[in-house]
Amino acid sequence: MPETPAMNADPAHAPQARAAPWMLLALVGAFALSQAFRTVAAIMAPPLQADFGLNARQLGVFSGAFHFAFGAMQLFMGISIDLYGVRRTILGAFPLCIAGALISALAPGYLPLTLAQVLIGLGCAPAFLVCTVFIARHFAPQRFATVSGMAMSLGTLGMLFTGTPLAWVIERGSWRAGFWVLAALALLAWLWIWRSVFEPPPRAAAASVPAESPGQALGRFAALFLLPHTWGIVVLASTSYAALITLRGLWMGPMLVARHGYSLVQSGNVAVALSLLALFGPLLFGRLDPGPARRRRWLVGWTLASAALFALLALGRLAWLDIACMLAIGLASGYIVLQYADVRIAYAPQMTGRAMAAFTMAMFMGVALMQWATGAIATWAADAGADPYTVVMGCIALWLALSAAGFALLPQPRAPAP
Repeated sequence: MPETPAMNADPAHAPQARAAPWMLLALVGAFALSQAFRTVAAIMAPPLQADFGLNARQLGVFSGAFHFAFGAMQLFMGISIDLYGVRRTILGAFPLCIAGALISALAPGYLPLTLAQVLIGLGCAPAFLVCTVFIARHFAPQRFATVSGMAMSLGTLGMLFTGTPLAWVIERGSWRAGFWVLAALALLAWLWIWRSVFEPPPRAAAASVPAESPGQALGRFAALFLLPHTWGIVVLASTSYAALITLRGLWMGPMLVARHGYSLVQSGNVAVALSLLALFGPLLFGRLDPGPARRRRWLVGWTLASAALFALLALGRLAWLDIACMLAIGLASGYIVLQYADVRIAYAPQMTGRAMAAFTMAMFMGVALMQWATGAIATWAADAGADPYTVVMGCIALWLALSAAGFALLPQPRAPAP
């Protein structure tokens, strides 16, 4: 890793080091907006269904479009950050998010609305990567985990907006008003970054290293999948986070409205509570990390525990039990932070960056797949006369159980790096 301002004592770099936390805060603003955009469907689903007559399959495609675009672009955004830097990458991509929100607010029908979600996903694609790269470049190595955890927690606050506040905006105006507000917030985030985030010129030592071409980066990324233990990591990564976001970002609101007659604001209150627990979950599990010897058993165990909670959601008919299971899922989702630690030690140090890119891509492509699939399953269940929410929650429970089995049974890392 090249020397960073936070790691050297050169007085010329002191102002950059002092400004780094404020620049990171501006980048986290864009990350928080990406968290808000990925969870809008949970509150917007009922009014969208009423306005456009959407079935569950179409709702799943609408919600999954963001995550498909977001996940598909992770590798390319990583290459862009390496070639052009944090500032240029986020300033170049984020206007697509603003444009997508504006198109959503004006969308006359389902197709342009869904295409707008693709634009939003493309624009948000670098939002988390720029934070992690900026932290690696501008903060001392021993502070990386602490600062990254704080950035993730602050970014998760974006999900709070898509709870009660967004529900209030929709009930007082419309779902289109919600997109207008999000577009305005995204524009403010872009202006904040444009005004606040700057990177120093490359140091001579870093400039003397030949730059990796996009073709070389792609080839080295593909080489990860020749390692047998990569597949177990991908299987779990594509399911654990997907289950949380499919619940919080798609089905929670419609299920509370349809099963228990909740209003949008009441559903939003539950969404806020779940988001708060999801905010503190990673901090809790980070402190409880059992270490490399037992970490993989914990990952299997907590994935199965999450599967059991979804199974209870499938069987439940009591409002308090459904809400309790949702909140428990939000807190238990903190175990996902252990997957980051598992990936870090599963590969040689020179492969860690690419491994994290593959892990992140698997997470968000998994969200897109699960949201699309559960939408199709819910439509099939409704046509067959079954309760769609029972079938969907049961399928997610089975999906989690199978991913835990795959992670446990597929090849394990032979010699984790210390």
